[in-house]
Amino acid sequence: MKVSNVIAAILLLTAFAAKAQTGENAIVGKWESDKKDVQLEFFKSGNEYQAKLLWGNKIVENDGKTSKKDVKNPDEKLRSRLIIGIVSVTGLKWDSEEYTGGKIYNPPSGDTYKCKVWVKDGKLYLRGYMGVSLLGQTASFHHLN
Repeated sequence: MKVSNVIAAILLLTAFAAKAQTGENAIVGKWESDKKDVQLEFFKSGNEYQAKLLWGNKIVENDGKTSKKDVKNPDEKLRSRLIIGIVSVTGLKWDSEEYTGGKIYNPPSGDTYKCKVWVKDGKLYLRGYMGVSLLGQTASFHHLN
């Protein structure tokens, strides 16, 4: 094989990998916040994307492993469930650029917010907000291997 063909193949594979990273399923997988205070696993469920809580410094007991209970949940029936493993992000839909229309449940407060997510340069960004996106906070995440 000629060197020019090898270089062309490498460039093509690199372009394909970059597109895959920013494509519809780029969100799927395990992510840890850059602050290392929460871990989420995003997955596709039907026609939407969701995420479950794998770990968080505010959702475990002092031993760093045992899950706290969902005592602040507005639904009294759910207050005895363990927080680790619950689906806390729901309703995200891919719009060709980012994932929008989602909701994120914050167990430590019992509050639910609107959210959107995007992936850029290998990082996942999750923005939770009330009302409009300008009134919110963004957390950045890196992929967990």
